[in-house]
Amino acid sequence: MSDKPENIHQGHRKRLRQRYLQTGLKGFDDVNVLELLLFYGIPRQDTNGVAHRLLNQFHSLHGVLEASVEDLMTLGGLSENAAVLLKLVPDVVRQSQQSRKDKRKLLKTLVDCGNYLLPYFAGAAEEKVVALALDGKCEVLACAELAQGNVNAASFSIRSVVEFALRTRATSIVLAHNHPSGLAVPSQEDIRTTRSIQRALEMVGVLLADHIVVAEGDFVSMVQSGDITQSGR
Repeated sequence: MSDKPENIHQGHRKRLRQRYLQTGLKGFDDVNVLELLLFYGIPRQDTNGVAHRLLNQFHSLHGVLEASVEDLMTLGGLSENAAVLLKLVPDVVRQSQQSRKDKRKLLKTLVDCGNYLLPYFAGAAEEKVVALALDGKCEVLACAELAQGNVNAASFSIRSVVEFALRTRATSIVLAHNHPSGLAVPSQEDIRTTRSIQRALEMVGVLLADHIVVAEGDFVSMVQSGDITQSGR
């Protein structure tokens, strides 16, 4: 009799895995998705109740996957192994999307640059600043996250952009930051800070080609919207 609960759970796990292998995630609700993931972080335990608890605590599947490891452990009651497994999912997705880019990484238009940068913000729950370095042929030299927080945050400095440009020997730089609130509209402070960055880059012979604002899988170009010009004037 003592083995019965475990056997029930094992049967449920097998059925859910088989369903996924046959149809993918079609027809899976958020609870099923979390259950399936947690099979690999929580052995020999009913993960349905755990999935419900996590969704109640973090309000959505997105909220669960974007929660920190610490919150998943302290608020969600997960072990470190299970928490790291869930945290890996959005990070792996972001890196996978970035790796799909053309090996030559030749970005001839501002739209090309925006589309290249979008995956760096996929699923991001907090604001961050990313810089893209291009050579004279508009080929990507490097792309890096420069700061967590919005473009005006204390952790972000104009010097970090200039140092990145010099380190990569860039001819031009495209900046990007996201608005998790869902509005891809630059604020007046965003625009003022961007113009200061332009002037600093011009002093070292580097063009700020654009600054894009990302929200909900889309972006707005400050150049195309007329908020800044590529000359900085």
